[in-house]
Amino acid sequence: MKPGKNMVRNQNSPQLHTLYTDAFHQHWQLPLFTDYSGATLTFGETAVRIQSLKKMMLNAGVAPGDKVAIYARNSTNWAISFFSVMALGGVIVPVLPDFAPDNVMNILKHSESKMLFAEPGLLSKLDNSVEEELELIVSTDDFSVIKGEVEPVSFENSDMEKEAFFFEEREENELLILSYTSGSMGFSKGVMLPVRSIESNIIYAREHMPLKAGDRIVSFLPMAHMFGLAFETLFPVTLGCHITYLTKVPTPQILLKALGEVKPHLILLVPLIIEKIYKKRIVPSLKKPAVKALLTVPGIRSLIYKKTRKTLIESFGGNFHEVVVGGAALSPEVEAFFRKIDFPFTVGYGMTECGPLISYEAATSTKKGSSGRLVDRMEVRIDSSNPYKRSGEIQVRGRNVMLGYFKNEQANELTFTKDGWLKTGDLGVIDKENFIFIKGREKNMLLGPSGQNIYPEELESRLSNFPFIQECVIVQRENRLVGLVYPDAEVMKEHGSTSEDLKVELEENRKAFNQAVASYEQLAAIEVVDQEFEKTPKKNIKRFLYS
Repeated sequence: MKPGKNMVRNQNSPQLHTLYTDAFHQHWQLPLFTDYSGATLTFGETAVRIQSLKKMMLNAGVAPGDKVAIYARNSTNWAISFFSVMALGGVIVPVLPDFAPDNVMNILKHSESKMLFAEPGLLSKLDNSVEEELELIVSTDDFSVIKGEVEPVSFENSDMEKEAFFFEEREENELLILSYTSGSMGFSKGVMLPVRSIESNIIYAREHMPLKAGDRIVSFLPMAHMFGLAFETLFPVTLGCHITYLTKVPTPQILLKALGEVKPHLILLVPLIIEKIYKKRIVPSLKKPAVKALLTVPGIRSLIYKKTRKTLIESFGGNFHEVVVGGAALSPEVEAFFRKIDFPFTVGYGMTECGPLISYEAATSTKKGSSGRLVDRMEVRIDSSNPYKRSGEIQVRGRNVMLGYFKNEQANELTFTKDGWLKTGDLGVIDKENFIFIKGREKNMLLGPSGQNIYPEELESRLSNFPFIQECVIVQRENRLVGLVYPDAEVMKEHGSTSEDLKVELEENRKAFNQAVASYEQLAAIEVVDQEFEKTPKKNIKRFLYS
C-alpha cells in the first residue's frame, strides 16, 4: 500500500492565509457570491463586509482563538460570516440547520462558543436560555445585532483599498473549524479540523479539479457539512470563482432549474439526488414499450444512449466538466448506467474527520466501482490479511486528518489505533494504484448462515431501484434477510395501484432481486412500512432504529 504523493507540505505551496488574501486581491472586481434570484457581491464588496464584521467582533470582545457558531441555511451571508471569523483568527463552529433544537443547544454549550451568527427563524426554535449562553448574537439576514453591547455594523459608504484587506497567518496545527457530525446514533461529536487539513484539501482540489477564475458554482449541499463547505465554497473562492447559493431545499426540480439557469462548471451531488433524477426522469422514458424494443437493436441503442446523455447534460446546465458524487455510496445500477452512456461523473470518498477528502479521481481516469484514488499527503491501509481481495476496515493518516474530537477522549481512543491511524469505520479493498473500493460500514455488516460477509448498503442500492420502492432498509431476523420498504406514492398514483397491487408488485420485485444476488443475500420477505425512515441531517437512514 503506497502513500499518496507529497506526504509533507511542499514548501513552494501557498499557505491558507495567502491563498485567500491573493484570491481577493487578484479578483477584486469579479463577482463572488450570489443568492439565487438575489443580489451579487464582488470580491471587493465581500471584503468590505468581512472587514466590517471583523471590526465589530473585536469591539464586542471576540478575540482570535474564540469559537463562533453559524446556525443558518446556505446563503451569501453564511459565507461572509465564515470568512469574517477566519479573518479574525477565530474558530468556526458550523451548525446544521436540520439538527434538533436541543442538539443545537448542546453544541453551543459543548463548543464553548462565545458568539453566534444565526438565522432568526431558526433561532426562534431554540430555548430562551441561548441568549444567556452567548455574549454576542448577530442575524445572518442583515447582520443586525440580536444580543450584545456593540455598535451595529454598517456597510454603507465603506471604501477600502484592497491592499488593506488580508487574512492573518496561522500555525498549521491551529484549530480552524470545529465541525459537529450528524451521527446516526443520535449524538454529535466535535471534529477538530486544523489549518493544515483545510489547506491540504484545498491545494489538492486546486491541482486536480478543473476550475478557473470566473467559473460558476451552484452551492446547495449543506454549508455546515464539510463536503459542501470545502468544495462548493472554500476551494472555488481561492480560484476566483462565482458561487450562487440555492437558499432553498434542493429538490430535483428546483435544483435542475437552478443548474439550467446558472450553468455551473463543476457540480457536486450526493447519491440521493442523482439517484432520484435517474429514477424519476431517465428510467420512465427507457421503460416505454417502444423504447424498450429499440434498445435491443445495437445501432439504435447507441443512438438512444447518446440522446439520453445529451438530454441529461443539458438538464445539468450543459457547461460542466464533471459531476462529483460524494457523501455516501452510489447505487451500482445508477453508476453502471451512467458509465454506459458515457456521462462525465466521478465518485469521491471522505469523512468530516479528514476535512473531508480521502480519495478522488477525475471522471476521465477513474475506475468502475471505485471511490477514486488516495489523495496526496495521505496514507491508507486495509485491516485485512489480503487488502487487495479481502475487505477490511479502511484506515488512514496524513495531513488531512483531524486533531481529534473536542473534549471527548473516549471517542479519540476508539477512533485512532495505537500507532496513530484513523479508523474510518468503512470496509473496503484497494488496488495496487491506490484506488479504494468501498463495501459498506463495518458496524452494518451482517453475517450469512455460513459466515459470509453481507453488506446491506450494497443490497439496498440494488433493491431501491426496483419499481414502487422509494427507500428501503435490509435487516436480519433469525438468519433471514428481510427488506423493509417505504413505497413510492407518486408511482402508485400514476399506476392507480391499490395496497393489494403493491403487495403483488413487491413480491415480483423480491423474486427478481433474488435472481440477481448470491444465495446468502436473498430476501426471505419484503415488508411495507407506512412512514419514511428516520434520517440524519446528511440523509443517511438511522439504521439502528430498525435493526
